[in-house]
Amino acid sequence: MPAPVGDRAVVLGASMAGLLAARVLAEHYAEVVVVDRDEVIGVTAPRRGVPQGRHVHGLLARGQAILEELFPGFTARAAASGAHTGDLGELRWYFGGRQARKARTGLRYISATRPVLESHVRERVLELPNVRLEQRCDILGLLSTNDGRRVVGARISRAGDDKAEPLEADIVVDATGRGSRTPAWLAELGYERPTEQRININLTYTTRYYRSPAEEFVRGDKSINPVASPAFPRGAFFSAMEHGRWVLSLTGVLGDRPPLDPDGFLEYVRSLPVPGIYEAVRDAEPIDDPVAFRYPASVRVRYERLSRFPAGLLVLGDAACSFNPVYGQGMTVAAMEALVLRDHLRSGVPDPLRFARDIATVIDVPWDISAGGDLAFAAVPGSRPAKVRLGNAYMSRAQAAATRDPKVLTGLMRVLGLVDSPQAMIRPAMMLRVLR
Repeated sequence: MPAPVGDRAVVLGASMAGLLAARVLAEHYAEVVVVDRDEVIGVTAPRRGVPQGRHVHGLLARGQAILEELFPGFTARAAASGAHTGDLGELRWYFGGRQARKARTGLRYISATRPVLESHVRERVLELPNVRLEQRCDILGLLSTNDGRRVVGARISRAGDDKAEPLEADIVVDATGRGSRTPAWLAELGYERPTEQRININLTYTTRYYRSPAEEFVRGDKSINPVASPAFPRGAFFSAMEHGRWVLSLTGVLGDRPPLDPDGFLEYVRSLPVPGIYEAVRDAEPIDDPVAFRYPASVRVRYERLSRFPAGLLVLGDAACSFNPVYGQGMTVAAMEALVLRDHLRSGVPDPLRFARDIATVIDVPWDISAGGDLAFAAVPGSRPAKVRLGNAYMSRAQAAATRDPKVLTGLMRVLGLVDSPQAMIRPAMMLRVLR
C-alpha cells in the first residue's frame, strides 16, 4: 500500500490529463476530487470543453502502454466495446505521397473517437472508491494562504448558482488545458508569469463521419494516413471507429482550410496526393456535415524556468504544453507526466518547481519532434538552428526510406510513438538503411 501523502487532492479539469493525474493521486490521498465545467459522466459525445473532440485523435504507442499499466486490461476492454486495435505498422501510411512498407512493429494502437476513449478512462478512474467528480462547476480561482506562498484549494461555483464555494485541498493540479489561467493566478499572488514558446502553424482540421466506405479501396486497412509535408502540405487521417463508422479528418496548414460545404470538402479530398480515400468516400453514406477546428499555434509554457512558485500547485497536460494535434502527442505526454507525478508522490508531497522541471524533460522530445516538423514549412516563423535543419533533412530521408524498408518504418514508429529516443534513428545500422 503506497504511503499516504494527504487528505484531499483537487484536480481542475476532467480531461485525459486530469483523469490520469487523479488515477495516480488516488494512491496517496484519502480523497481525490475532479472538477469540470461540463457534464461528463456517461457522456460519449463531443463536449464543449474538448473542442477538438470530433476530430481524429491518436494515442501513441507509449500512451497505450501506460494506459495498460495504469488500468490493466484497458485495451481488451476498449476492444470489447467496439474500439479497433492492431499493429501500428500495418496501417496504411503515406510519406511524400508514397505508401510506406507495412511492418510488424509490435506497437499496438487503439482506434476510437476521443469522447469514447476518454469515457473508458473516466469509467476506470471513477471505479476507484476515493475519487469523485464534480461536474458542471466553473473554476473561479485558487485559495491560498495570506502570504500567497501556498495554494490550499480552489473556488468553484455550481451550474445555476453564482455563489462561490471553497473547495479546500492539500494539493491542486491544473489540468484545464490550453485555456489554463494559472499564469494569471500566479500574477495575482505576486509571482512572475512564465514565458511561452509558440510555433504558429495555423492548422485547420475539417472532419466528416461516414458509413460503409467502398471496401475495394479500403482493402481491409483500418486507417489510411497521408502525412502532410512541405512538398505535400495537405494531409488526412481516415480511420475506422466504433459502431461501424469511419472518420475522415482533413488537415490544412498556414491558412489552407478544408471547406465545410460537402462538395468543397470532397474536392479537397480529391486533391490529396494519394489514391484510395477519395474513391472510398465519394459514394459512401455521410453521417454528418463537415465540422472544422482551428489550431493557431503550439504553445509551451516554461514553468520550469521560474525561480519562485507557490507550494501545493502543479500544472500538467495541455496547460503546460499544447502540441500541434497532427502529431497525436497530447494524450501520450499527459500519460507520461502522470507517471512522473506518481514518482514524486512516492517520495512525499511534490515540490512544484521540481515537478515542472521533471515534466519538462518529458516534454522536450515530443516538442522537438512537433516544433521541428512544423519549422520544416518555410512560412512558419521561428529560428531554425542547425539541429532543426539537420533533423528535418534526415527525417525526410527516413520517411522516404520507410516507403521501401519496413525496418525503417518500425524505427520511425517507435520514435514518433515516444517509445524510443530520437537517437535510435541515428544508430549506425539504422543510418545505413536510411542513407543508402
